[in-house]
Amino acid sequence: FASSTISFNLPPGIAMSKATRAVESAFARLGVPSNVRGSFQGTAKLFQGSVNTMPLLIGAAIVAMYLVLGILYESTLHPITILLSTIPSAGVGALLALLALRFDFTLIALIGVFLLLGLVKKNAIMMIDVALELERTQGLDSRAAILEACLRRFRPIMMTTVAALAGALPLAFGHGDGAELRQPLGIAIVGGLALSQLLTLFTTPVVYLYLDRLRLWVLSRRRGRRDAPVLEPA
Repeated sequence: FASSTISFNLPPGIAMSKATRAVESAFARLGVPSNVRGSFQGTAKLFQGSVNTMPLLIGAAIVAMYLVLGILYESTLHPITILLSTIPSAGVGALLALLALRFDFTLIALIGVFLLLGLVKKNAIMMIDVALELERTQGLDSRAAILEACLRRFRPIMMTTVAALAGALPLAFGHGDGAELRQPLGIAIVGGLALSQLLTLFTTPVVYLYLDRLRLWVLSRRRGRRDAPVLEPA
């Protein structure tokens, strides 16, 4: 087939996503015959491939974390507590920080989100680990156990979060060669850590209690069905 390559550059402040949308819109308005096709090559093609695979990568990361946490706690419920109470706040914090500083959600920013998910999970892991141990060894109910776990783990949680924030600040605000590549990574980590630190201290105990109540309700329903009398036909 006869082919022609048209190259373009990005002006300052214009994202690749906006440029590809503009090219696709212009191509659609041309009304070319059905035997004429267009596709991106080079950096634009790589960008489209990364955008298409981002949801799959995030989903695969969440599934992998769930499996690892399920093996750790030998439970199908507590990994949901950890993921549900940490991932939303971390993701929202990273996106808000990138939007506030006018950075695009690039592949490097996605890598920052992956790093962020591993960092923020430790808040919930620290609390739930202690709460489960207190329930098993001291016979505390879920409310008393998670309250005691929050008190015991507050200082380690704050120390590790401040250390991670301090480590990410040079990436977010550093200048020099390659700084434009490192800044989205650091900004995603800093923004996600800041927001998730404020929220997970409150959301993790709440999610833990509600899911524990759900577990007890399901167990009571199962016992009720098992203990129900069987009626014999006359």
